[in-house]
Amino acid sequence: MDYLPRSARLACWFNAWTAGAVALDEAPAKVVADDAAHEVLGLTAEPLSLLLAFGELRRRGAHLLSVALPVPGHPVGLGGPATFNLDALDAGEAVVAWGAGVGLVPEAVGRGVFWTAQPAEPPRALVAPDDAERSLREALLRVGQRLVELDVARWRPEVAGALETVRSAADVPLPPGHSGRAARITALARRCLVIAELALDDDGGSVSSTQSRARRDALVELDSAARHALASACSFGLEAHQRTR
Repeated sequence: MDYLPRSARLACWFNAWTAGAVALDEAPAKVVADDAAHEVLGLTAEPLSLLLAFGELRRRGAHLLSVALPVPGHPVGLGGPATFNLDALDAGEAVVAWGAGVGLVPEAVGRGVFWTAQPAEPPRALVAPDDAERSLREALLRVGQRLVELDVARWRPEVAGALETVRSAADVPLPPGHSGRAARITALARRCLVIAELALDDDGGSVSSTQSRARRDALVELDSAARHALASACSFGLEAHQRTR
């Protein structure tokens, strides 16, 4: 699971634990993955290990963690208040604990990670996994065609190659209890995010400012759709959740 953003790992394993699909002593280690350690600040007077933080979040009424993956102009997964939104935007990710009124924002310090708790509200608009997958595939078709028309193969051949294989991305193993759809969406979204990151990192090869803007607009559209899809799959990907939505 270390290929996922930390917020996605945290949400997936916490949600699997609350659903009874994994044991409490297993989940925190899966979230930490290759990091040295994770601690949670602000839930109590003293820092908490992830294991103790899971229990404290449940005691506060948390029944679901949802993922936020915001970038400027696209506050994916955020519901406020402004202070939390800004901190999540600075970090590029966060989780929101539904029912507990708090969110957690990560900060990596060396090989350790500190999650800071602060007041937060659930997002106002986070689509269900099936809708997110459909939107992502539609965006991929539109963006792929536009990039072909802009001759992306000459500009960034590795991006063109990734576009050709993106629809066959293998499912990604998620914690027990998650649906095959969630795993499929996660794999596709991660691949699309990598494509967007690669391509947005280098705007070379443009023959005009108009072409450059067209490329960037297409890639930003793909990046946004992928962020929504990944946040949805890792927030609402449990089969039990999907049966009740």
